[in-house]
Amino acid sequence: MSTHQPLIAVHADEVVPRTKPSNYPEPFASRMNGREKRQLGDVFGLTNFGVNLTRLAPNAVSALRHSHTRQDEFIYILAGHPTLRTDEGDTQLAPGMCAGFKAGTGNAHHLVNNTSETVVYLEVGDRTPGDQGAYPDDDIQAELKDGVWQFRHKDGTPY
Repeated sequence: MSTHQPLIAVHADEVVPRTKPSNYPEPFASRMNGREKRQLGDVFGLTNFGVNLTRLAPNAVSALRHSHTRQDEFIYILAGHPTLRTDEGDTQLAPGMCAGFKAGTGNAHHLVNNTSETVVYLEVGDRTPGDQGAYPDDDIQAELKDGVWQFRHKDGTPY
């Protein structure tokens, strides 16, 4: 019989940041410099959705601007004033504001920190198998296969 007790609660800042800054291949991975993710959901063994406590240093971005075919996403701003960039344009966010991105709409989005202060936010997304990511600004596309993102050029050749 195991004496291991399940983890009930943690202080989010004590969760070790993800060691690999990005799943993107180069030349895109280095564009994520200044982004730090703490995978809070993984600490508790959550498998249906992920929760990240994310920090963006000044001039950092949250991700390449993207949309998902099957994954809903949600963000909640805790600190700082990032710019939310979507197909509709730019929206200035502030602490206490939130945004959601429904799967299948094709509305590409990401956060940009154009300020001199650190931005801190929670991001929540599901882990629906077969999800695909579209990146209108870059020569990249993605597909979630067996829990791993696979990246290709838009012409289908692998990175």
